[in-house]
Amino acid sequence: MNIVVIGGTGLIGRKVVKNLRARGHSVIAASPASGVNTITGEGLRDALVGANVVIDLSNSPSFEDQAVLEFFETSGRNLFAAEIEAGVQHHVALSIVGTDRLAQSGYFRGKIAQEKRIRESGVPYTIIQSTQFFEFLSGISQSGSEGKNVRIPSAFFQPISSDDVAAAVADFVVESPRNGVVEIAGPDRVRLAELVRRYLIATDDARNVIEDPQARYFGAELDDDTLVPRANARLGATHFDTWFAQSQAESQEKPQAKPQVAR
Repeated sequence: MNIVVIGGTGLIGRKVVKNLRARGHSVIAASPASGVNTITGEGLRDALVGANVVIDLSNSPSFEDQAVLEFFETSGRNLFAAEIEAGVQHHVALSIVGTDRLAQSGYFRGKIAQEKRIRESGVPYTIIQSTQFFEFLSGISQSGSEGKNVRIPSAFFQPISSDDVAAAVADFVVESPRNGVVEIAGPDRVRLAELVRRYLIATDDARNVIEDPQARYFGAELDDDTLVPRANARLGATHFDTWFAQSQAESQEKPQAKPQVAR
């Protein structure tokens, strides 16, 4: 297949591109850095010429409510105009489990708008809703930080590794369009506060985790099951301890940046 990955240089994008190329597909990793911009439209039509599938892994550079909404609205409008012109046969988008239940959050209102535009585009599609990545535990911890404490909701959580996300995306890409939503998640369902506590201990972070049922998740109130998938989700195989060990090993393998000398 000829596949274009929008956001192909990000965390998930790089892994999806590598996965698909290993399977023998022709893949373009599209991003503003490569001259393809879904907001301005720059390079978009040229990139999609001959494409069978478009994978949208892009994300708003700003989490401000209006900026997120405008990003997904504008990006979607430009992307589908180019896809229809190019005759794209399958649009695959990565979204988030619980999006439809998180409308109190400005970010998730942007994702709701993105999914609506996909459904109404006329292009055959598959929306992959994923639970949150292990890699985002640091951001979740920071979002609840209150000095020496971290206030975290008590809702259930079923995080997934980015490697498992990329593998799932690559699998759904080569299948027929679902014209609906599929869900993917990690193998373990745990309390969000408990996993954040484990993460902070593993990273030698001395802050205390306060489990609070009323704490908000990026502006949204949570029920116990807001962040976990429904029945029949595809489950990844990577558990927290395995992911953490791998992430630590990978960080140690990366070359250390040389100190900058003032001039």
